[in-house]
Amino acid sequence: MADAFFTCRKNVLLAKSTSTQIEGVFAATRGRSVPEEQEALLRQWQEEGAENLPASEGTSAVGIVSVKLTSDWLEGSQLLMTSLSDLNSAPEVTPCAGQQFTELHALASSELQDHAVTEPAKLPAAEAVAVAGSAPWAVVLPQVDHQVAGCAAVHVEVQNEDPAVLAWSLARDAETVPTEPPAWPIQDTVQLCPLPTEVPYHEILWRDWEDLSVQPCALEQVLKNTPLFEFRVMSYNILAQDLVEQGLDLYLHCHPDILNWNYRLPNLLQEIQHWDPDVLCLQEVQENHYWEQLEPTFKEMGFACFYKRRTGTKTDGCAVCYKHSKFQLISLSPIEYFRPGLDVLNRDNVGLVLLLQPLLPEDLVLKAVSPLCVANTHVLFNPRRGDIKLAQMALLLAEIDKIAKTPEGSYYPVILCGDLNSVPDSPLYKFIRNGELSYHGMPAWKVSGQENFSQQLYSRKLLAPLWPSSLGVTDNCQYVTLCQPKKLGRRKYSRDFLLQFRFCEAACERPPQLVLLEGVTDAKPGINGRFFSLSTQGCPSSWVLFGQHCVGVIQHGLNLTSVYSHFLPQRGRPEVTTMPMGLGATVDYIFYSAEPVENGNRAGRRLYKDGALKLLGRLSLLSEDVLLMANGLPNPFCSSDHLCLLASFGLETSSL
Repeated sequence: MADAFFTCRKNVLLAKSTSTQIEGVFAATRGRSVPEEQEALLRQWQEEGAENLPASEGTSAVGIVSVKLTSDWLEGSQLLMTSLSDLNSAPEVTPCAGQQFTELHALASSELQDHAVTEPAKLPAAEAVAVAGSAPWAVVLPQVDHQVAGCAAVHVEVQNEDPAVLAWSLARDAETVPTEPPAWPIQDTVQLCPLPTEVPYHEILWRDWEDLSVQPCALEQVLKNTPLFEFRVMSYNILAQDLVEQGLDLYLHCHPDILNWNYRLPNLLQEIQHWDPDVLCLQEVQENHYWEQLEPTFKEMGFACFYKRRTGTKTDGCAVCYKHSKFQLISLSPIEYFRPGLDVLNRDNVGLVLLLQPLLPEDLVLKAVSPLCVANTHVLFNPRRGDIKLAQMALLLAEIDKIAKTPEGSYYPVILCGDLNSVPDSPLYKFIRNGELSYHGMPAWKVSGQENFSQQLYSRKLLAPLWPSSLGVTDNCQYVTLCQPKKLGRRKYSRDFLLQFRFCEAACERPPQLVLLEGVTDAKPGINGRFFSLSTQGCPSSWVLFGQHCVGVIQHGLNLTSVYSHFLPQRGRPEVTTMPMGLGATVDYIFYSAEPVENGNRAGRRLYKDGALKLLGRLSLLSEDVLLMANGLPNPFCSSDHLCLLASFGLETSSL
């Protein structure tokens, strides 16, 4: 303790003030008295300081400090330390040589007669600090990084582990400025070497707007001189407050204040208002917060709002809002994925599908534009239940198929937003983007790609059919009642009836009229020397017979592609939209309708080009290392554990 006390006092005297300042302070205190507590403190300092110095230095050091402070000086001059607890918290200082103390003593004693009182105005710039239980003090601000006393410089190292520095950082970052300054004045003033300046959160988390209107497809539209109906779409998982409080272990890296809803709500609203989307798709919207706060605020911002709460006892859900100055509602379809008695659909997730009619501005009154289908969902999180994720997505796609289908059998442009709890290039992602997935025998955990459970002895596997025919949804993700009627003269059989014959001799033989496809329907024998056939025509469920194994395939015909590429070429890192437990991942998406490129299939990935709906721009995402610099998500700047997604689209117009 003695070493720490003496070292800290030298730190303040030598590093904080120049020799001239020390002389003035000591001269101003001659012949005065000081309260008993501070007198005892100085006496303790003298004794312990002398013990820690060599014999040649003890006298000098004691001589320097054997002065008496007065109440007058305490009211108007420089106070360096106020208590022993403050001294124990001070940074360490490298001890000075004996010559420094000798010269310091000489300087102080030579000018004691010249300074009876030092006026506060003549001292260096000072900052007044109120100390609890005492009079106001003024603390000398540091002038340079290394102060010189005599001939030697005092080098001071401020350790990051110093509790005083940590307290200073927390106090500076506090949400509100306290009415009373901190009890230890040195925290705010004694910066013996410059502390690293914190980069503002908005600079760390800066996101660029990527203008894609200069791409060839957009330039072609300009050359056609065809005007576009432009609008912005935002997808945002705003983190329901109930889920925060139920899973506080996920947010141990966050200060409790930034998890408070009263702190988060203004941040979220300000972010939404700043980007000014025309269509807003939100996930994890807590029901009471929606009706009491969000919906009234959004209506004031010019939105028409629709909400669907999760089924069961869940308190959050999905919301879709659109600017009523830009769109008019044609139809609304809320979706509940829960189906009693079905293990593959026994969770409480929901979705919303809207069909909107764009409202053209006055300069385009002689133009026409097609309706727009907007879907929003939040798919089950559980990484082990990929079967449920696929079934939920099939239900959503079936609803989109019903809402977005035109009388001619094609589709209106579709925008699909949501938290899909699946990573890019996972089987679920490929199913949405490529329009097809062969799932039979696939481990359920593999569907979303969130985690790897391959080391487990037992894992659930997907078997065909994935859902029963009673669900009323085909493996083409269409409602049975809306499927195209079969050709006249063809007999109709139920799915269950056909499944009775899946292992019969006829089913395991190659039909002679089957088109020859190498590696698929060729003459190579399968299991047990049998041939297999690929023929799904007329079957309610698409399945492939291979010996005695049934390989299921699900499909859809919406031709969807992602707004984001999921990779940041300038940083050489993948994009992330969330950071659970400090690990970055992409689980949030905006998909939109596009046209497949003819013969465009690269490594099993379907290629697209813009059609009637054109991607004009997007808000860039961030990488994991950038979010780690901001202490992950949420943080004081981003009040959700997800980043918002934002894209700008242009919808082709045509003449009436």
